[in-house]
Amino acid sequence: MKLTQSIIEALESLNANKLRSGLTILGIVIGVGAVIAMLAVGHGAEATITGSISGIGTNLLFVTSGGSDEIRNPKPLTMSDAAAIADPFRSPSVVAVAPVIQGSAALTANGKKFNASVIGTTPDYMTMRNYTLLEGDFFTEEDRLGRASVVLIGVDVADNLFGRREGLVGETVRINGQPFRIIGVLASKGGGMFGSEDATIIVPIETARTRVLNRGSRENVGMILVQVASPEAVASATDEVTQILRQRHNTPVGADDFSIFSQQDFISAAATITGVLTIFLGGIAGISLLVGGIGIMNIMLVSVTERTREIGLRKALGARKRDILIQFLTESALLSLLGGLVGIFLGWLIAFIVGRIAASSGTPFTPVIGLDSVLLATIFSTAIGLFFGIYPASRAANLEPVEALRYE
Repeated sequence: MKLTQSIIEALESLNANKLRSGLTILGIVIGVGAVIAMLAVGHGAEATITGSISGIGTNLLFVTSGGSDEIRNPKPLTMSDAAAIADPFRSPSVVAVAPVIQGSAALTANGKKFNASVIGTTPDYMTMRNYTLLEGDFFTEEDRLGRASVVLIGVDVADNLFGRREGLVGETVRINGQPFRIIGVLASKGGGMFGSEDATIIVPIETARTRVLNRGSRENVGMILVQVASPEAVASATDEVTQILRQRHNTPVGADDFSIFSQQDFISAAATITGVLTIFLGGIAGISLLVGGIGIMNIMLVSVTERTREIGLRKALGARKRDILIQFLTESALLSLLGGLVGIFLGWLIAFIVGRIAASSGTPFTPVIGLDSVLLATIFSTAIGLFFGIYPASRAANLEPVEALRYE
């Protein structure tokens, strides 16, 4: 029997039992749709997270306090450490350095209150982090050295305190009760690895230390941000920064009292987490495919029983065992293939709806449907149909013609 003839006969058989075939296909449709939607959500989450990390800046290293547990009295990071790292003779791979202290503060203006994250840093921080302004200017080195009471505010701060994002340069906002002059409004960056970056204010580091965050030491910083000349220079820059801090902190090799992370470290960690999540979600969705396959086997067994006399007649007229086997395998494969094709559309529809819901809620999340997930779901659904159709097809092929013809 030719394959084309087998397909035509299979379609005729399925068409004769439309409702039963449709309900059988439904299990595969749900399974394939769930697999594609779950994989799309997982890939979308990975793309969103890695994009958010990449949007922090370009070729950055994050130097933080704390390292080996063997150090009993770890030294904090200081402004002097940042200055040493910025020395081009000691670290030629480094192009910019920005010490950072962070905290939170209560803001008031126009009779309204808002709690915001506070970043105290140097002017280089804004270019390193790729900040842009809706209006105004960044603060200068003179503002930093003069401990000027100037502030850059995020759009969430502007919305909550003033109800607008324009015409705010020159306005006054009180931070922990002290007046500060707004010199710029930061363009929206959305959520980041450190929380929402739109509910943030940025002030000169000396001003933050003495007037906002009330840090005792004039030297200590929470983190040092280091920008490297190129992606290829990240490893050498890490070695240079490590050597500088080891010499300054007098720590032995392998017992550092500081930690250095690169953007790639964060991206790799995020990719690992989202990858495991995607596999987990895909595995759960794949269970429904197995359920659909069991449904196909059940229906094909019923079909074999109903068509016993037909099978006996075909074999009596010369149909070979292989012909009967191919006929029933073709029917089960068509059931799963049709279900897979409809399931692709269902998966796309679910992913589209999830993306729309995320967009309406202000979450920058877009499910990504890859060709690999579509091919995987389609091939797997067809394989499910063939696998669960083998037993019913084999049972039909092994019927004896005489016994089949006598079947009532």
